[in-house]
Amino acid sequence: MTQIMTSALLSVANLRVAYPRQSQQETIWAVDDVSFDLKPGERMGLVGESGCGKSTLGRAIMRLLPEGSQVEGQAVFQEKSVFELNKTELRQFRGEVVALVFQDPMTRLDPLMTIGDHCLETLKAHQPQLSKAAAKKLATETLETVKIPANRWGQYPHEFSGGMRQRVAIALALLLNPKVIVADEPTTSLDVTVSAEILDELTRLCSEREMALLLISHDLAMVGEYCDRIAVMYQGKMVEKGDVKSIIYHPQHEYTQSLLNAALHLQAVEDKLEDTSSQKSSILGVKNLKQHFTLETNLLQQLFSQEKASVIKAVDNVSFDLYPGEILGLVGESGCGKSTLSRTILQLLKPTGGQVEFLGQDLTTLSPQAMRSKRRQLQMVFQDPLACLNPLMKVGDSIADPLLIHKLATPAEAKQQVATMLEKVGLTPVEEYSKRYPKELSGGQQQRVAIARALITKPKLVICDEPVSMLDATVQTQVLELMLALKEEFDLTYLFITHDLWVARFFCDRIAVMNAGKIVELDTTEKIFTQASHPYTQKLLSAAPLLAS
Repeated sequence: MTQIMTSALLSVANLRVAYPRQSQQETIWAVDDVSFDLKPGERMGLVGESGCGKSTLGRAIMRLLPEGSQVEGQAVFQEKSVFELNKTELRQFRGEVVALVFQDPMTRLDPLMTIGDHCLETLKAHQPQLSKAAAKKLATETLETVKIPANRWGQYPHEFSGGMRQRVAIALALLLNPKVIVADEPTTSLDVTVSAEILDELTRLCSEREMALLLISHDLAMVGEYCDRIAVMYQGKMVEKGDVKSIIYHPQHEYTQSLLNAALHLQAVEDKLEDTSSQKSSILGVKNLKQHFTLETNLLQQLFSQEKASVIKAVDNVSFDLYPGEILGLVGESGCGKSTLSRTILQLLKPTGGQVEFLGQDLTTLSPQAMRSKRRQLQMVFQDPLACLNPLMKVGDSIADPLLIHKLATPAEAKQQVATMLEKVGLTPVEEYSKRYPKELSGGQQQRVAIARALITKPKLVICDEPVSMLDATVQTQVLELMLALKEEFDLTYLFITHDLWVARFFCDRIAVMNAGKIVELDTTEKIFTQASHPYTQKLLSAAPLLAS
């Protein structure tokens, strides 16, 4: 038995994990001989590309692996083996000792329960002796530490933006004052200001409560800013670990060097095109666009309340022009209206007011049938490719689908065009990839399929909603380079929505900054980064973690 140091809060020694297998082929270790210690108050970042074993490691420590998984080695918390805990001890361990914050908070939140009920249920399960009033007081205070005001206590998860839902998930993790937090990509879907606030909060609480943090991320810059130590994982193994400065300034392993180069490449300043607005006509003209939502009230409230129903102005009088061949970035924090704006432009949501002129035609006046045929020239690439790919359809059929829907090709022609497109997005051999299902692909490969599907109808304009936010730095760079190459080849125009300012700077010619439903600043990328005039833009820029000093 391996001797474990007692000064560590959590010690992992020679850990190996393999997922359940369909057949008797040789064991594939998702985590292979990993060892590390985590001390009280220490913040350790675990980085590597998708599929390298980072999340598996986090789940193994929490004993959240699927039944039938093989686990070897040790995970010891304060001299007690995690793998030997009984059911009662394990329940106490999860939450009171080690809390997990997932990437997607919706996997943790019940859509039928209010935020307040989530908190009370967690406290009741672990601290039944607390009175309801004491539990509510503790829960309200915890929610306020992650900037969720008390007046949102009675709301449901779907009434919160992605960023707000993630704050709820973090509040639930903090409720029981755990000794260790395992945060698995906790800010992937969040913008820089909210990420910075949440990570500032987490790191502050770590030092205040002597709580250790294991931060699993593909974002090297973020880990470098918030952690004391970094461990780099590659193909299941921990290939390098050390303090932040030695890893970032003197990486030894070639994989760490490639991760660093990819991240620095994204953050490198390049001269962008001059303002293209001198061109005569825009491809897309958005004029005074509004998208207002009324918060629903029940019948009694409508009858007896003197107050008017609350209106959320998700898109509030937005105007801009987009020119042929241009990449316009739309940045801002979650909940500012970026995605609602894109869906309103596409007429997936009918606007409350304003106009959307595409190729000289006002889309807001079109019938549903006319709009459907327009969509072949106006395509969208979403943040989560799995959400827009049918899990039961093979990749080739998914990409061919838009051609057949719009009657642009016969099945035989579609098959040929799919093969060409798969080659263009780098999914070769074509025969093999066209027969795969989405779940058999990595995140980066799924996004390539989503891009191929969007481009197969030869659109004029592609709206990209956070298309690389779920990918690690190396794959991000590959997908962005691919999108730039396809832009030249197909003469595309992009409206590119992102919360990542470095991705926007790398990719976009102009940037529009959104805050609370309005565009507060719009200028060339160069000017936004060097001469930002609006205080909100300056706040966004100061919150963005930077690798290159």
